[in-house]
Amino acid sequence: MDSLEEKVNSVQAVFNKLDKEIAKFQQWSKLGCEFGCGKCCFKPDIEATLLEFLPFAFHLYKTNQAEQWLEKLNSRNQEVCLILNPHQSGAGLCTEYFHRGLICRLFGYSARTNKYGKRELVTCQIIKTNQEQNYKNAVVEIEQGKEIPVMNEFYMQLASIDFELAREFYPINEAIKKAIEKVLHYYAYR
Repeated sequence: MDSLEEKVNSVQAVFNKLDKEIAKFQQWSKLGCEFGCGKCCFKPDIEATLLEFLPFAFHLYKTNQAEQWLEKLNSRNQEVCLILNPHQSGAGLCTEYFHRGLICRLFGYSARTNKYGKRELVTCQIIKTNQEQNYKNAVVEIEQGKEIPVMNEFYMQLASIDFELAREFYPINEAIKKAIEKVLHYYAYR
């Protein structure tokens, strides 16, 4: 796959598929984030790949915001995701929800496969505590084979688009920065 646009479209197709699977999971599990929470976004050790932020970087380039974002990323030494706006009012704190990365989409609404090949729900303590019965019901349903997005399966789908861009994990702001640099470099020679 040569073209950057093709890669962006392929990543977006993976995201669209995942979003549909998450919607189905939320429908049957009745699990959901608390209104305006975003607590998971404040973790300083969130990592992502360059590839999962390629659609965001492409969007920034197309809307003439790439240089501005690159300056923000270079001028601030912050561990928390720069896309996060803790002062934003509304359901969530992500300023670019449509363009969020794969990890942002998966956390809370996916499973990992344990060493015994069993799927385990990956979600936050807030959901486990505040939606305890729905959480317990979901765990049982998953153990019995109910469908849920599986993390490694979606990371493998990204790797099939471009193994090199999906191979390395970076702190989230560095992943965003590298994605923007990749897009700017691509278009500098076109």
